[in-house]
Amino acid sequence: MQYFVYKCKFRMKIHEEVLAAVRRLCAARRSWSFTPAEVVHALPHLNERSVRTHVVSRCCVNAPSHHAHRWPYFKRLRRGLYEVMKDYRDSRPRGGSGADIPPTRVAEARAPYDWDPAAARSVIHVAVVESEGQYVADCLEVAVVTQGASLDELLGNLREALDLYMSDEDPVLLGLAPEPRLLISFETTAHAP
Repeated sequence: MQYFVYKCKFRMKIHEEVLAAVRRLCAARRSWSFTPAEVVHALPHLNERSVRTHVVSRCCVNAPSHHAHRWPYFKRLRRGLYEVMKDYRDSRPRGGSGADIPPTRVAEARAPYDWDPAAARSVIHVAVVESEGQYVADCLEVAVVTQGASLDELLGNLREALDLYMSDEDPVLLGLAPEPRLLISFETTAHAP
């Protein structure tokens, strides 16, 4: 029991790990902007949803306040693009010749963020539920929700919504393959009405 308490006492909190990963990412590329997918890729030992929630909500100053604890680390610039707030940036200057960061540190910081096509997800999971005479589809990997009066209408609306969403986003930055497939799960009651 004491060993467990000792180990947990010195464990870094998830918001601290997210901030540290973002700082490493930004140091490698000499820019204070980043995407949630890059942070998820940099922290494979953490739950993907927890990391995304921290980036887009708990640690974002211009996100709706849904959580009791919030940290003002990031600011959303546009859909899928965030920036580190000035108070949480490292004091080292960025840009220029790169003399502010030793070359070995740049290569070390860049390594986890290189996109690996084999690691990209080739599937977007979609959960479909029936609610009040409508079918509602919720994508798990991307922020797309749509509905339809029938399953056929729902599938058409889902394809259209995903096409619109992906036209503004780079699938690589979302951690997806260039042409991901859909895996649709439908939930319904066991008895007929």
